Formats: sequence, C-alpha cells, structure tokens
Amino acid sequence: MAETPPAAPLQLLISTGEISGDLQGSWLVKALREEASARNLPLCIHALGGERMEQAGAHLLADTTSLSAIGLWETLPFVVPTLRLQARVNGWIRTVRLDGVVLIDYMGPNVNLGLKLRRMDPDLPISYYIAPQEWAFRMGEGGTTRLIGFSNQILAVFPEEAKFYTACGAVVHWVGHPLMDSTVRRPGRAAARARLNLGEDSKLLLLLPASRSQEMRYLLPSLLEGAAQLQRRHPTLQVIIPAGRQTFAPTIRQQVQNTGLVATVLDAQEAHQRKAELFAAADLALTKSGTVNLELALYDVPQVVGYRLSRPTAWVARHVLNFQIPFISPVNLVLNEPLVPELLQNALTPAAVADHGDALLTSDMARQRVLDGYGRLRSQLGTPGVTRRAARAVLDTLRLSQGTTPASSTVS
Repeated sequence: MAETPPAAPLQLLISTGEISGDLQGSWLVKALREEASARNLPLCIHALGGERMEQAGAHLLADTTSLSAIGLWETLPFVVPTLRLQARVNGWIRTVRLDGVVLIDYMGPNVNLGLKLRRMDPDLPISYYIAPQEWAFRMGEGGTTRLIGFSNQILAVFPEEAKFYTACGAVVHWVGHPLMDSTVRRPGRAAARARLNLGEDSKLLLLLPASRSQEMRYLLPSLLEGAAQLQRRHPTLQVIIPAGRQTFAPTIRQQVQNTGLVATVLDAQEAHQRKAELFAAADLALTKSGTVNLELALYDVPQVVGYRLSRPTAWVARHVLNFQIPFISPVNLVLNEPLVPELLQNALTPAAVADHGDALLTSDMARQRVLDGYGRLRSQLGTPGVTRRAARAVLDTLRLSQGTTPASSTVS
C-alpha cells in the first residue's frame, strides 16, 4: 500500500512595517509556528517586515522597516522605494496560492494591500491584527475605516478598538495587547539596577526619541536639550539613550556632544538586547509617542511624551483634513485621560520637557498619580497569552489545502 504523500505546507503572508511592527510580527510568527506544530499543520510563513520576523522563522520577502514616515513631505523620499517594493510583491503574489494573510498595523500600505488581495481573491482569509487607531481619531465628519471591506476578522488589542469595529459590522476578537506577553518575565528593579551599576540613590533617565528619521529631525533636539537641562538641575542624573536604528547612533552621539549632556548612547542591537533591564531600572523616560509608551507603562516608568510634525503637515492635518484626536500617546488614549504629559508641536520645548520631567523625578504625588494610572491601564490590555490567542484565530481561518485536517481551536 502506497504511503500518503505529506500535505503541502499552507502559505501564509504577514505584512507589517516599522520597528515595532517587526517586533510584534516576530512574536506572532513564533506563536503561529508553535500552534501549527501542535495541530500537526504544515505551515510556511512569508513576511513583509524585518530581521526579527526572519529570525523568528519567516521567509522575508522584503524589509519594510525603513519605509515609514508620518506626514506629507516626510513620505516623499519613500515613494519610489515603496512603488518598487509594491511591484515586486504584486509579482510574487501572482505566483503563490496564499491560504491566508495577516496584516499588522502599517495603515496605508496594508490597507492598499488588503484591498488588492480582496480584488484578486474574494475567498482569501485576511486577518487584521493591531489595527490602526481609528477608534480614537477622526477625519472630517466621520470615521475613516476601510478595513471591514476586506478583512474577514479583526484581532483587536484594545477594548475600545473591539467595540468600534464591532459597531462597524466587523467580525472581531479581542485578544489583548502583545506587550502583555513580553513583560511577563521582566527583571526585578534591584537586579536590573545592579547590572547597570546604578547606586541606591542614583536616578536613571531613558531618552527614547526616534524610530523614524523624521523623529530624529523634529524630536531629538528638544528632548536632548530638555534632558541636558534636567541633568543640570540634578547633576548625578544618569542618562542612557538607546538608538532606535543602528544608523541613528552616530547622529545621536554628535548631538549629545553639542548639548553638553553626559549620556551613554547604545547601538540599536545592544539597546534591543538590554531593553528589559533598562526599562526595569529607569526612574523616568523622555520619549516620542508610540507603542513604547505602553511598554514603559507596563514597567512602571513615568514618562514625558513629545511629538512634532513638520509645520505644513500639521497645518494640512488640522485645517484641511480636520484630523481630530484627543490624545497622542496610547497610554492617554486607552485611559481617555491626560495621565502622562504630552508636549505637541510648539509646546515641545526643552524647558517644558525639563519642567515636566523634574516634577516626575521629585514629586512623590506626581509619580504616584502616574503609577496608579498605569495600574488601571493594565486592565485594558488583557491577560498574557495574547500572541497564542491571535495565532489560534489566524489558523482557524486558513483555507485548508486538500488532505490537511488539523485540529480546530477557537479563540478564548
């Protein structure tokens, strides 16, 4: 009797961009591989992302982590590289019968990709994981969502996101935020500070200015000078600056020297390896708006959040697009309150950065108010096991190849 040939691997595409998307994508790749193995399900994962997804076991089609900017003029340098990438991806898609797709954040490119894939294959299962924060912002008179037109399911990371898309008619699973998984085994504060050679009375400031080149231009100078002013007020304050990208480190070091700030700049690779101990040891962070705000909150690090776009982009967003959002930091958005200080556009001055940072360093009441808010935030981010729940939801929707009969599992 002839042996039954093994089933061909199912073909899954995951698309994301930026450093945070690559990191969250790598966690999902790992969870998908583990869950597929538990189901005896042959699976091949292709990725538009970065090196972390590749290291997790995905076949990297293209590195999208550097093709990111927010704004109008800021995106112009990426137009030609993005069009070339899209042409390559379009050609590849026509050669592969995909059994499923996962889109992670990365709103503009992923929405375009989702619409294209839906036109090409009306039956293709498409999951959107970590959807754009449409539940929080508005353009003009109403929402801007187009996700439900091509997504079979949305894997929501925030409760309000789940409510928003459910009200729009989408199939939604609230899985929780993946950061809940990454901070489960965070190091203790005392152990982390010991590894960093911090004395009992030493204060550590983390400066986290940029993962995009535009943030280096618009945020870094004000945050650096604010940190320098803080250090002049507190001469023993130690400052560590993890570079968001490997190419950023030389620029940061030069600007640190220009401000007179005494700081240690970590290359991106070392920063990634030591992130947990840095966050566990820190007393304060000066940072940009983004996922890092939630991560700092889960490590109980008080923070001052700054953000600035170019003046033309800010003017168009406000006066032409009528862009409205109550807060810029995910921490404040989730809680719907101004828990952490936000300094936007012209309000982002070195003096304001230093004043807010000083209050969080010296006022027990101010620090405790933030820490209490962080406690409330955790209840809005779900429970550990997020990426495994997301992986189960994705695998449950895959278009199964002939002869493949994996065990089914539903999201819990």
